[in-house]
Amino acid sequence: MLTIGILEGDDIGLEVVPECVKVMKAAAAKTGLAVDWLPVPIARRAHDQLGHTVPQGTLETLERLDGWVLGPIGHREYPRNDPTWVNAHPLLRTHFQFFANYKPFKSYPNIPSVHKDVDMLFLRETTEGFKVDANLYKGYGEFMPTEELVVGLCITTRTKSRLIAEAAFEAARGRPRRKVSAIHKNTVYRMGDGLFADECRKVAARYPDVEFEEVIVDTCALRLAMNPQQYDVLVTTNLYGDILTDEAAGLVGGLGLAPGLNAGERHAMAQATHGSAPDIAGQGIANPYAMIMSGKMLFEWLGRKRKEPKAIQAAILIGEAMERVIAEATHLTRDLGGTASTAEMGDAVAAAA
Repeated sequence: MLTIGILEGDDIGLEVVPECVKVMKAAAAKTGLAVDWLPVPIARRAHDQLGHTVPQGTLETLERLDGWVLGPIGHREYPRNDPTWVNAHPLLRTHFQFFANYKPFKSYPNIPSVHKDVDMLFLRETTEGFKVDANLYKGYGEFMPTEELVVGLCITTRTKSRLIAEAAFEAARGRPRRKVSAIHKNTVYRMGDGLFADECRKVAARYPDVEFEEVIVDTCALRLAMNPQQYDVLVTTNLYGDILTDEAAGLVGGLGLAPGLNAGERHAMAQATHGSAPDIAGQGIANPYAMIMSGKMLFEWLGRKRKEPKAIQAAILIGEAMERVIAEATHLTRDLGGTASTAEMGDAVAAAA
């Protein structure tokens, strides 16, 4: 049996996470996958009830789970300089060493997008690099020694570079094109990006069945805008991935079509790319696609990691169901060109699973 946590987050998270869980439950029931679902307090509701956005005992509870679904966190609206209002995102990434961020981007024929026939997957390392809020075990990766000087740290290790490269090549093996593009800037950052590139090459040598190329990050940004169809799996460091994945989302229809999965060596967290959208919260119009497909990715990861074929089959059912709902176009939310509510779209995907 799998044990999966439900962390609804803030704002539209209270609407899209239940739809994600609804669809995952339907797919699990169809395949006979046994799942124990456990609600876990997090974010604003947790603060209202327990006095902290990440209450005492939350991390310990999550340690005992196989994985969890995390809704968007509206941390920009949290009070500043109050230690009880913590942004859970970097805390969870650091605590559970979620070094791998999987972000797929796919265009659909009947949904408006800059490009068609796009189907690519980004693997972004998320515990190191220039992300100063999460690249140190303790402390903050940016400091100001004098009034005129700010120093920021870029952290690159062989271990995490190797792990994210291995995740990328393993993912590529499960895709039809079997191609990995390593994105870096070793022409300038010769040591840090050079180390990352070196580890990617070493891993590539162990996967002769997967095509491998290296692309300088600014060249990649240009090629993404002009011809994203050339890419399959892209692996990169933290900051580059943060920027390029937003560009990629814009190519296929926006962040509402951008699911995501954060994974370490023992746990994984389904987390859509989009924010908590407080401007539309409570209206029942939020698009649940990204959250539902993030749940699909969690089943995929758990199926491989726990060697549970029923979880992999459940993920396949969710993917096929979403394809049908989008193709039929009768139960899509407004941003996708339809008139359905959040729950109506979720119901349609659950019924099709």
